[in-house]
Amino acid sequence: MQKIIFLLSLISILIGGKTSQKESDKILFVVSNQDTYGNTNLNAYNHFSEIVLAYDIFKKSGYNVDFVSPKGGVIPIGYINNFDSIQKKYLNDTDFKNLLKNTLRPNEINPLSYKATYYSGGGSAMFGVPENKEIQTISRTVYENNGIISTVCHGTAGIVNLKLSNGTYLYEEKQISGYPDIFENMDSEKYKTFPFSIEKTINKRGGNFSYSKERNANYFEADGRLVTGQDPSSSISVAKKVIELIEK
Repeated sequence: MQKIIFLLSLISILIGGKTSQKESDKILFVVSNQDTYGNTNLNAYNHFSEIVLAYDIFKKSGYNVDFVSPKGGVIPIGYINNFDSIQKKYLNDTDFKNLLKNTLRPNEINPLSYKATYYSGGGSAMFGVPENKEIQTISRTVYENNGIISTVCHGTAGIVNLKLSNGTYLYEEKQISGYPDIFENMDSEKYKTFPFSIEKTINKRGGNFSYSKERNANYFEADGRLVTGQDPSSSISVAKKVIELIEK
């Protein structure tokens, strides 16, 4: 019986090769359930392109992807460009849409199953995720087991409170990017609901926040196993860098 099991395992390895290994190396997307800016009636969303552009890269590279949110279940999506071929593809993908309708709760996640976490942005990302202790524990465990933490745009808000087991902030003395203050409309009602400035908080806590003064410049930083992008234009580059680090 043991010989049969061994032979079946060997055949599986020979047939599956590296792809099978990739499929067992999962990547966890961190998203938000928040559908308003603070307690207002202003609609807030997860940024669709920041999700699908990275998701497309990960899936094409053979990785399985899960989604986690503070409450689990459906998440609001917005900032959709119906003329973008990749976005259009996933708007019509039933399996993908079901992932967004049925995101996992933090207590359903085994951090040791993931090689990386990816925090997407949008206004929703400023609420619910940054203060969630369970999600912080997941990401800390991933990182401290040689995994990668990645963020894009307002998704960087999700790690401002993330500390390692030694009590230091994950990004302390590291180069880190995200949506900078110079592009925020600080007089808007939406911005006034933000619980903090991503840029100011990171700099105050020992990180080196950096960015391009140009919008959509595909600006991102990779400092060790921390990969962060400024805005939607860097989503693909961040995803590719995460894969590069996993396969290094």
